[in-house]
Amino acid sequence: MIKVSETAKKKLVELMTEDGYNTSTDFVRVAVKSGGCSGLSYDLKFDKSQDNEDKIFEDNGVRIIVDKKSFLYLIGTTLEYSGGLNGAGFVFNNPNANRTCGCGESFSL
Repeated sequence: MIKVSETAKKKLVELMTEDGYNTSTDFVRVAVKSGGCSGLSYDLKFDKSQDNEDKIFEDNGVRIIVDKKSFLYLIGTTLEYSGGLNGAGFVFNNPNANRTCGCGESFSL
């Protein structure tokens, strides 16, 4: 399961609405792909459809969809949003990551 913090929820709802997505029927798709400083990177986008192999979660009013392969890397992750002076953006607090890069956008196991 992936958790969504209150600050991340507010920002996701704002962005989904701006992009024409319906927060009650559409999804936030979270995935892991090869690349980044540490070997693996996170991918976050909005989606209106699901595949047969996708896992679907809902936390804090946000519908999250994850492909089967990415799910193994993301179990127990919390999606946060930081709007600090060092730059605004989504942050993945992933307990499975052994190492993360300085920007927090990639990790390794």
